[in-house]
Amino acid sequence: MAQKFMTYEQQLNKLHVDKGLTIPDVDFARKILEEISYYSLIGGYKGLFLHPASKKYKYGVTFDEIVTFYHFDEQLRSIFLKYILQTERHLKSMISYYYTEKYGESQNAYLDPKNFDYIHHSKQVKRLIDSLSKTIAMPSHYRYITHHAKKYHNVPLWVATNAMTMGQTSAFYQYMPNDVQVKVSKAYPQYTEKQLHQFITVIAKCRNVCAHGERLFDFRTTDMIPDTLLHSKLEIPCQKGLYQNGKKDLFAVVIALHYLISDGEFSIFCKSMTLLIKNVLRKCPHLTEEQLLKEMGFPKNWVKITRYKK
Repeated sequence: MAQKFMTYEQQLNKLHVDKGLTIPDVDFARKILEEISYYSLIGGYKGLFLHPASKKYKYGVTFDEIVTFYHFDEQLRSIFLKYILQTERHLKSMISYYYTEKYGESQNAYLDPKNFDYIHHSKQVKRLIDSLSKTIAMPSHYRYITHHAKKYHNVPLWVATNAMTMGQTSAFYQYMPNDVQVKVSKAYPQYTEKQLHQFITVIAKCRNVCAHGERLFDFRTTDMIPDTLLHSKLEIPCQKGLYQNGKKDLFAVVIALHYLISDGEFSIFCKSMTLLIKNVLRKCPHLTEEQLLKEMGFPKNWVKITRYKK
């Protein structure tokens, strides 16, 4: 049955009376529901605080704990997005440099299907070029695109990449000629151009979650990063030839970032993560570290990742 509209009072009554949630400050709880919404807060973050069988809250769980966990996920998105954007900028810079080196600075170059792997991916290339055409179309809300279009009647790739989404960037890399892919991948010497694309694809999915304010802590995707030495060094369990952590979950994004950002930045990233996890566990007494790490796809010894080189 479709869920019926409930007033804030009815929502709080349902949480307290029907679900057994402790609400220390009703006025505060109502204010939070007004700011965040019942669906975004309760629907998104109640799972770890419920008894699996009864679907009621564990004894003693408070409304404040769920709010704390909501803000934990909010901070988690900010941390991941910061370092994903670093990766995105680097990748766009490499793509625009080597693609322009081969095909020139005219926008017609990257709007020409012949300059991509059109034979094997005609539909995907056409879709990519259509989206790129819209990105640089006039009138544009990007001032730098308007400037180049009006003054030079041309938007070179190094300008267009600033307005490209991570999804467009991932597709551009995937379908551009192999020799250009190889040059870009040399900036990340541990992996082949195909493996680099696997990293990019998973990171792009995570970026979308962060950018749209969706729930991140239990991120999962159907795409997978390649097996790495880190999986082996962390002794991540394997089942039927597949590592159980760090392939298509949030920890996969952590592993990808290890390879795609500098060691110094990665160390800062992990320290921020460690502090954030410690803080949420301290403020949410009904949440265990084992529960949280499992939902995040993190192995118990995940902090050791900084000990190992790329």
